[in-house]
Amino acid sequence: MRRILLVVALMFAGIAAAYAGDPPKGPLKAMLYKNPQCGCCEGYAEYMRGNGFDVTVKPTNDLETINRKAGVPEKLEGCHAMFIDGYVIDGHVPVNVVRRLLSERPPIKGITLPGMPAGSPGMGGAKSGPFVVYALPKDGGAPTIYAKE
Repeated sequence: MRRILLVVALMFAGIAAAYAGDPPKGPLKAMLYKNPQCGCCEGYAEYMRGNGFDVTVKPTNDLETINRKAGVPEKLEGCHAMFIDGYVIDGHVPVNVVRRLLSERPPIKGITLPGMPAGSPGMGGAKSGPFVVYALPKDGGAPTIYAKE
């Protein structure tokens, strides 16, 4: 009888421990700022939603100021700026690179895929070469290559 009570007590202790932790987190929230006339940005937001992110889209005519404050150099700007968990993700960055950033948590401001490359998430056309994603250092130094996709 003691063994049975001990087994039952251990089972309940295990179940209680499993439920005592933090509740499971939902999708990461993202805020995407875009030019009001840009349709590919909506495509990118849908792509990120389809990959488990909770994306809110905010049209703005002040994307340049948002990029400057986020530390994105003009020559490396994408067509929208998205903020997730303290990082800026500028442009049509593939989700696996975004996930890598959020997993590794490097001490940078964020990442950017300049321009609007054909074949990138949310863009039409065929991919013509690897996408070069740059890391944006916190100290304002020169961006470095973060990933080639």
